Amino acid sequence: MARRTKGRAIDGILLLNKPQGISSNKALQQAKGIFFAQKAGHTGALDPLATGMLPICFGEATKFTQFLLDTDKTYVVRAQLGERTTTSDSDGEIVETRPVNITREQLEQEVASFLGESDQYPSMYSALKYQGQPLYKYAREGIEVPRKCRKINVYRITLDEYDEQSQQIQMTVHVSKGTYIRTIVDDLGEKLGCGAHVIMLHRSEVGHYPSDKMITLEALEALFAKAKMEEVAPSTYLDELLLPMDTALVDLTVINITAEQGVAFGHGQTVEVANLPDGIVKVVADGKFVGIGERNPQGLLKAKRALSSAQPESL
Repeated sequence: MARRTKGRAIDGILLLNKPQGISSNKALQQAKGIFFAQKAGHTGALDPLATGMLPICFGEATKFTQFLLDTDKTYVVRAQLGERTTTSDSDGEIVETRPVNITREQLEQEVASFLGESDQYPSMYSALKYQGQPLYKYAREGIEVPRKCRKINVYRITLDEYDEQSQQIQMTVHVSKGTYIRTIVDDLGEKLGCGAHVIMLHRSEVGHYPSDKMITLEALEALFAKAKMEEVAPSTYLDELLLPMDTALVDLTVINITAEQGVAFGHGQTVEVANLPDGIVKVVADGKFVGIGERNPQGLLKAKRALSSAQPESL
């Protein structure tokens, strides 16, 4: 007997404003439950301390999460100068306290020094793995393991506020994928000679997605309750919050094919397309997004991630 799948086959992207104090996975599971979705995944975890944009992909949108993982992000970060912690944020234990003797001019100069491409060593408290185990597990046992540095790019970094009384600063940072803001703050503290750690972190943008499209878990729960009170399907209010799944692919070249070719593409067959470029492309069949593809050695379009024919169901 076939196992019945629980939940709705709903497709789309939700821009969740993750609250402070819970993991990204817990936020994902809560949103998935509210939407009663069969399948969901998030695109780039935020620490429990952090808030802000956590794109959640439902259904077939999970096929394209990598494109959001790979895109640039923007953060607003507040840091405490004069203290260094085990985790480079306020969730860790203070391991060093030093006096803060800096000028605003010196601070602005050191902040600006992070602009451009550089090598960054990930924090020992990151989720990156070494020999199958996340780094933070080694860190909690006091074990230091080798870490590979990664190329990062800081496209923009501004000093928005410097409170000399509290010795706290606030910055806005636009960075490439895989950049650890905690590490930037820790490195800044070392450059200033006083130490520093993150006390607030908010991700305001992921790629081209604007912050005004975010919604909180509380707002989702309120819409769900409203639908129940009005005795209508929760999807009446919830589904209109979802963005089309191909909004994750705005940087890809669009290839238009016929409806007939779209059927063949969806079944894994190659399609002949004139002037097909190299690399991954977004494929649209008769005006409808059908997946992503790439050029094979024979110059034909082949599917890399094709959408199934399943349609969303009502709740």
